[in-house]
Amino acid sequence: MKKHSSVLLFLLFFSVTLVAQKKLFTKTGLITFNSKTSIEKIQAVNKKVLAVLDVATNKIEFALLIKGFEFEKALMQEHFNENYLESDKFPKATFKGKFDDTNFTILAEENKTVTVNISGSLTLHGVTKPITAKALITTKNKTVSAASSLTILLSDYSIKIPALNKNNVNNQVQININLANLQEMK
Repeated sequence: MKKHSSVLLFLLFFSVTLVAQKKLFTKTGLITFNSKTSIEKIQAVNKKVLAVLDVATNKIEFALLIKGFEFEKALMQEHFNENYLESDKFPKATFKGKFDDTNFTILAEENKTVTVNISGSLTLHGVTKPITAKALITTKNKTVSAASSLTILLSDYSIKIPALNKNNVNNQVQININLANLQEMK
């Protein structure tokens, strides 16, 4: 019996060690943003977000091309890229952060969700600002996903709203992040 418990303990330690060394990634993360006023509702989606979650260090990074955002109205997309985000000058946005001291043994479990705190830096429009948010890490059907939501102010990132459009564009923007089906890097 003692021999079996030693083997079981070794296997448990080995499986947790393997989980703790994983780097997970996706090239198809999803970021949406919403901004609404009484006059206009602005929504866009970017389905080409590159993200890496390093389980060993609790770090997460993601990057996306600004021109990857798709709008319902072509004119909104044009104004977004040319007048607001200046995507030719500032072509991408990035986030580099760290989860709180999360025990990622969850990745070895099935059908489990944990809430974690994330802190890091969001770079947008050439400006880097600290960000904190909560995120959900989920394992289901042998896949891992992460999701978060946060609110930013455009003015914090030197994104100017022309006086002519101040009633159409809200300074406050809701950002939703969904990193589904994170895969192990090989």
